[in-house]
Amino acid sequence: MIHPLLRIAATEPQLLAEHAQAYGGLVSEELAKAATVWKLRAALMAAAFGLGAIAVIFGGVALLFWAALGDVASPWGLVAVPAVPAVAAAVCFGISRRQHGAAFETLKQQLAADLSMLREVSAS
Repeated sequence: MIHPLLRIAATEPQLLAEHAQAYGGLVSEELAKAATVWKLRAALMAAAFGLGAIAVIFGGVALLFWAALGDVASPWGLVAVPAVPAVAAAVCFGISRRQHGAAFETLKQQLAADLSMLREVSAS
């Protein structure tokens, strides 16, 4: 007896072509989603790095002011100015590390469903 998949391929090849085309569309969608997440993550990491560098520079300048002037009228400013970009860098880094769902999860589910269906057809 001929396997049902071979029978369909011989009698109705357009069904297999449509199925393959649907897989192509699904892969395209999943790649677009993954690319968006990767771009966002890269932008957030770049922002975190830049803000961290600014915080270090401002911290160095604050230390120089403190060393040169000694008694400063508002010492909280020497801490607050570098703290703002440091906190912003930490927030950007934290958001970039957050999980945005598994990549290609829909494609994996569709492949599993198709393989399950093929196993059922082969078993019967």
